[in-house]
Amino acid sequence: MLSRTGTAVVGLLIPLVPALFLFDGLELGGVSSWVTLVWVLALGLVALLPIGAVLGSLFNTAQGMGFVTLPIMMLMGVSGVFYPISAFPEWLQWVAQVFPLYWLGLGLRSAMLPETLAAAEAGESWRHLETVGVLGLWAIAGLLLAPVVLRRMARRESGSAVAVRRQKAMQRTM
Repeated sequence: MLSRTGTAVVGLLIPLVPALFLFDGLELGGVSSWVTLVWVLALGLVALLPIGAVLGSLFNTAQGMGFVTLPIMMLMGVSGVFYPISAFPEWLQWVAQVFPLYWLGLGLRSAMLPETLAAAEAGESWRHLETVGVLGLWAIAGLLLAPVVLRRMARRESGSAVAVRRQKAMQRTM
């Protein structure tokens, strides 16, 4: 989880730092914006990383992971990341708000955009308390579920099967 967290933080900073200088409208000048960015990112990662570990443990092949990719892409499409969910039908807004990706996006937008743009959001506010609640529930669920699923996955594999896979991975050229 630590390496994935580092990757996510670097992946956020690489486009964010140049964007601060290149685009008008980003509001990361104040301390409160940075504090919001940090707590939303931290809580979002704690909510999403265990889910990723669980989904990754369910499939042994890249083809199997393809079955996970399509629903995740569909969730991204309705999560408000690319287009405000307030423009979607009400039933689709409810679907989007069940999943943590919407709340992570909402929290990050609240940290980086001016207060006046909250009017474009569902509920016409940044809804920080709801963001903490939903991301917190997903984090708790993921942190409770991931160890159970990962233990079951580990029990299904013998030490020799793991060693063979490790040896194959070490022989691949990158």
